[in-house]
Amino acid sequence: MTRGKDEGAVWKTAAETGMMPKPILLKEEIMAITNTQSGTSVDEIADGIYRISTPIPGFTFNQYLIVDDAPLLFHTGLRRIFPLVREAVASVMPVERLRYVAFSHVEADECGALNEWLADAPEAVPVCGRVAAMVSIGDLADRPPQALADGEVLSLGSRAVRWFDAPHLPHGWECGYLLEEQTRTLLCGDLFTQGGNEHQPLTESDILGPSEAFRRTMDYYAHTKNDRQVLDRLALAEPTTLACMHGSAWRGDGAKLLRALAESLAE
Repeated sequence: MTRGKDEGAVWKTAAETGMMPKPILLKEEIMAITNTQSGTSVDEIADGIYRISTPIPGFTFNQYLIVDDAPLLFHTGLRRIFPLVREAVASVMPVERLRYVAFSHVEADECGALNEWLADAPEAVPVCGRVAAMVSIGDLADRPPQALADGEVLSLGSRAVRWFDAPHLPHGWECGYLLEEQTRTLLCGDLFTQGGNEHQPLTESDILGPSEAFRRTMDYYAHTKNDRQVLDRLALAEPTTLACMHGSAWRGDGAKLLRALAESLAE
């Protein structure tokens, strides 16, 4: 992967401020590196759910693959790292088997490579909330999206995912999240963004402190008045794994952590 001279400078500065989390390895295993040049890796963080992670200086970009009869990829990755993410997915299953390409909100790292995935997976369709489908994806995507209503369940075969509208949390009118109901894995996008490019794939240690330190420095939240209401609703789903877009995935009492985030946002 080639990079411009100044690319990633903001994230490097953030990492140098000490905001990188200190996760622990829960299983004695080595991360599966699928590209030695970029450091892209694949790890199973819950049964049948794989974290694909590509580091850049001071930051990581993660995607999550749910393997089932109708496999789903959450986050497309940036267009420029599509070959790396594709290579990682292909190490788990044939890319052509993908049926759904989903994301939280419209942003380059969330859905920038959407059309590349649709080209390589001819039966795949975009999956997003109704607002994203209406205002952006219906025009941007090369195939019509499958728009999910708040609370709607999408079957993948033996498992299912449920969509939660989360407008402006942390940013984007169209923002939302998916809960994989069998493993109670919440695909939580940017809620717990951790700086740094060295993370264990799954941790039980604190991610709220590092993510809140990062938020207070970068101020990327929309500061919606409904954040507590949305976070309480996510907490009621009782997730046990939080699949974060940047940094480690996390395992534990997800309801407690989501409510702690609501408290921190209210300060």
